[in-house]
Parts: sequence; structure tokens; C-alpha cells
Amino acid sequence: MMRIVAEDHSWGLRQTKKDYLRPMRNAILTLCLLIQTSVFAQEAIESRPSPLALATMRYKDTYVKITYSQPQKRGREIFGGVVPYGKVWRTGANEATEITTTRDIVLKGTLLKAGTYSIFTIPEKNKWTIIINRDIGLWGSYNYNQKQDVMRFDVPVAPIPDATYEPLTLKFNQRNDVADLLILWDRTSVSIPLKFIL
Repeated sequence: MMRIVAEDHSWGLRQTKKDYLRPMRNAILTLCLLIQTSVFAQEAIESRPSPLALATMRYKDTYVKITYSQPQKRGREIFGGVVPYGKVWRTGANEATEITTTRDIVLKGTLLKAGTYSIFTIPEKNKWTIIINRDIGLWGSYNYNQKQDVMRFDVPVAPIPDATYEPLTLKFNQRNDVADLLILWDRTSVSIPLKFIL
């Protein structure tokens, strides 16, 4: 069998024909992987029954974002039913709800350092316990760890007399450097006071 050898005189190296074909083989393999990946990327993404939702606000250099999944009422009894009283809830569906703040803020009088945190709640009939927790990227509240709590505080429940929120809705009611994070679902409203640090 004849072996082809070429010399690269600029480097003084000896290369075989196989060495010359290696970059071409790698390029062809990379191209095949890219084509395969793009084919899978073209497949339709199924929509979730509880779609992803965002609530955002900005004041000067501070940006605050809530990321949550938005379950629907669909004729069900929500609080005391789908969401039991007295149990830790992910404050949404699917992944636990998260809050991200680019600078320190104050939640109900307590300093929250810049960062990303999970928001858990414990709904009761007349009050909710709000929990800000260091663990993020959690599915539901199954792996909730109380030792990772940054803060806990209670807020009163306010009934919504003239409307029913079909989807769980988190939104900000901002007034310059103060705001309320509103959690609205069915005929229930909870308000978490927030203040920007100037």
C-alpha cells in the first residue's frame, strides 16, 4: 500500500493524507450536527396550560422583575381548594415564582439585597405569609428549604368585590420610588409594599 507523505517545509513537519482530511471531516460532522439541531428547533413548542408570565418595573438604576407561571381558575375553587390553606405554595404553577432585583430594595420594611430569589407564600383565609428564599430554579415547592429563607412577613388578604381574575396575575402598582406587588387570583388580592433605595 502506498502512503502519501507531504512535507510542510515552513514548519518542518511531515503530514499524511489522513492529516489533511481531518479538518474537512470535522467540518462535515459539525455541519451535520447543526442541521440536526435546526430540524429539532423547527418543531412546534407545545404551549403550557399555565404559561410563563412576567411583571417588571424600573426606577432610576433599579430594575425589578417577577417571573412566574400563570395558572387559570377554570371554574375551580382556588384558595382552600387547589391552593390549600396553611401550606407552602410556589405562588404560581410549574417552577417556583422568582423575583430579580438589580439593586437593593425594601420589602415591607426589610432590606432585600440585589439578586434573584424564589417567592413562596402560605395562604390563609385572612392573611398570607410571604417568603423570600435563596433557592432558585425549583420546580414547585416540593424542595422548599426553610433554612434558605431570607425573610418572612405577613400581609392581609383583600377580597375583590367586583371582579374575578381568571388567570393568576402578579403586577406592580408603582408610584415613583414606592410600589406594591399585587398578587391577584379569583376574587382574592394580596399587596406587598416595596420601596426603592435612592
